[in-house]
Amino acid sequence: MTTRPTQMTLSSRAWAELILLSVIWGASFLSIRIALDEIGPLTTVAHRVGWAMLILWGYVLIKGLPIPRAARIWGAFLGMGLLNNVIPFSLMAWGQLHIETGLTSILNAATAIFGVIAAALFFADERLTPRRAIGVGLGFCGVATAVGLNALTSFDIRSLGQLAVIGGTISYALAGVWARKTMKGLPPQVAAAGMLTGSSLIMIPAAWIVEGPLSFALTLQTWSAIGYYAVVATAFAYLLYYRVLGMAGSGNLMLCTLMIAPVAIVLGAIVLNEALPMRAYFGFAILATGLLVLNSGQKRKN
Repeated sequence: MTTRPTQMTLSSRAWAELILLSVIWGASFLSIRIALDEIGPLTTVAHRVGWAMLILWGYVLIKGLPIPRAARIWGAFLGMGLLNNVIPFSLMAWGQLHIETGLTSILNAATAIFGVIAAALFFADERLTPRRAIGVGLGFCGVATAVGLNALTSFDIRSLGQLAVIGGTISYALAGVWARKTMKGLPPQVAAAGMLTGSSLIMIPAAWIVEGPLSFALTLQTWSAIGYYAVVATAFAYLLYYRVLGMAGSGNLMLCTLMIAPVAIVLGAIVLNEALPMRAYFGFAILATGLLVLNSGQKRKN
């Protein structure tokens, strides 16, 4: 499911779909926060992976894509579901109970920073070059600025919420390593459906045990939020992601990370009346600079 970073010249269509993907994922933070008003964070995630799994398997069957049979592959799906869905989705959903959606999206942008570090630790061909080291350093400075020194001096539930989101980004980074080591050669749509199956097998029982039986007697607002983040921001977004990846290359997809946060910040301000501290914006600016440094070092591919 992962591809070595490459950078291509973007066509107008690639730009349009890259922006669409950024808007979709940026709005997912708001929809998740709305659902959390009625259901718990684990139940929120169970709905997300469960419905998205059904949709993607439907797509796989309609397209006639081959379904893996080997136990090793299904074990890889289970591990990928844990690292790329169960852990980060749950930590970030819980974190959103205690911090703003905009701040969650800013901290989420650190995924690319931790991804570079994880790749350097596990793969010999992903060494930490001076340019990458500068980008990573700026990224850490940006995260530290967004979080604020007071989170270290006066540790509270808000500080824990921020750490939970950062923990989710680390899990995303490890998922990239897992995918490269265990899921090569699979059609990306099948890999995504298998991953969501693995996460559903973990998440649905976990939510049931911790938060009680899944209730379907929810308000229209909650179902609308679930429909958005499960159908649009997960199932459809995965399919769109691989389409954009083919057109734009993995290096340019880092630009999506930069565009998600502004969307989430604006929607949080308009719908939820959120107001982020100025340090959050400064932190995002520093983090974005670090991501641009990383992106500028990718090799171009025609």
